[in-house]
Amino acid sequence: MKRRSVLIYGLLLIAWVLVLGWQTTEHFRVQRAARAELIHRAKDISNTLGIVLRSQRRFGGVISKERLESALTDLVRPGELNGIALLNAAGEVVASAGTTADSQVKAIAGPSERWDEQTVTLMNLVDLGTSVTHDIERTNPPVILSRENFFRPADSNRVESGGSPLPPQETLTNADGSVSATNTPAGWPRRGGNGWPRSGRPRGMSEEEYQAVLQKQGAHSFLIVMSTQPVRAACDQDLWLRLIIGVLATISVIGSGLAWRNLGQSSELQIRLVRTSELNTHLKEMNLAAAGLAHETRNPLNIIRGLAQMISKQPDAPVEIREKSRAIVDETDKVTVQLNEFINYSRPREVRPTVLALGPAVNEVVHALSYDIEEKKVQIEVKGEPLYIEADEQLLRQTLFNLLLNAIQAIDVGGRIWIVAERQTATEALLEIRDNGPGVPPERRKEIFKPYVTTQEKGTGLGLAVVQQIVQAHGWEIECLSNEPKGAIFRVTHLKLAAKI
Repeated sequence: MKRRSVLIYGLLLIAWVLVLGWQTTEHFRVQRAARAELIHRAKDISNTLGIVLRSQRRFGGVISKERLESALTDLVRPGELNGIALLNAAGEVVASAGTTADSQVKAIAGPSERWDEQTVTLMNLVDLGTSVTHDIERTNPPVILSRENFFRPADSNRVESGGSPLPPQETLTNADGSVSATNTPAGWPRRGGNGWPRSGRPRGMSEEEYQAVLQKQGAHSFLIVMSTQPVRAACDQDLWLRLIIGVLATISVIGSGLAWRNLGQSSELQIRLVRTSELNTHLKEMNLAAAGLAHETRNPLNIIRGLAQMISKQPDAPVEIREKSRAIVDETDKVTVQLNEFINYSRPREVRPTVLALGPAVNEVVHALSYDIEEKKVQIEVKGEPLYIEADEQLLRQTLFNLLLNAIQAIDVGGRIWIVAERQTATEALLEIRDNGPGVPPERRKEIFKPYVTTQEKGTGLGLAVVQQIVQAHGWEIECLSNEPKGAIFRVTHLKLAAKI
């Protein structure tokens, strides 16, 4: 049984560890999924940013910073997308919207991601070069210029209806004076099919100036700062769920362990009960055998007593023989009394309750012990109201007889005894036998109800044990208390009241 219990507890512990490990793994999986979802959302925003860059392209690869930042600001959503920044080749911000701290910009380099407690910083989720039209060299990144730097001052007087400067035009005429064609003078970039220059360099800007602008204002990369609040919310919700599952698993394991332990204890208890029942049956058989032996022993004792009594009455017998014969009679009487009490104690207590008056039963027992009462000059006082109870009449008389005889034997000559019967509750009564004898020491007040335990020299130790048997058979209770200032009280409680006959 012990090995089996160790195996069961081990399996429960393994199951508990597996459940906790499973929940931990699932929690990290949910955390990774939430992060992946956030990065996927960032990629969607990056694609949108690419569309914004294409929609804001002006003059080939040049984009207005004011219009671009206005469009980026529309993308910013606090709590989801905190900020966007476009960076040049040196990692400096050329255009931004929302909140992007310098520490976030400097702490990340190249296509990567950085997770903080409140935010995640992502760089280059899409290739900016793919945002360029087929008219522009893919190696040149978009250039972000403010409005005041968009054109050279000398060209500001020639603009289109949309605000863009127009190059000067040469007019070619025919001989009759009609216009045959127009031509762009040398030094101005030629317009393409869409009306813009074929090169990525703005009008009026030299190649050297354009390269310098590319280094300083070219959008080589961009940085997105996303809020991790959705990830934290999903992780917190999942953590609570895993904790609840872990607590339930812990309770289940503990409950299963306790159930197994109780099952083991119940099995052991059942085995003990079976053994106790067998022992009890054996003791009953021995008890019946002992009672039968005691009963068979009384017959020879009666013969011995009779013969000794005849010898003691022979007038021609020597005095010494007659005295020894009388001693034999006395000892035989003592043994007979002990045998009678043992037989009485070993007899099964079968209760046959009837309704009887408690007062007359007490008076009859007092009358039966009148010789002992007169011999010790005992004063007996019966108190209480007339009560009717349900009890076995003969067993009740036996109880009163043993308790009253015990009190008479305990007190000195001229002592006093009180017999009190009164209501305990509306349905129960109590009976007390009080005396002013030496009393019972506190440490022996429970032991005196055991067989062969007595505080008197002449007692057999079975009288109160018989009382205990009768009381338990009726479902009553008995206890020994102190009677102040001296003496003892034997109190029988829970006597069932009955209606008057």
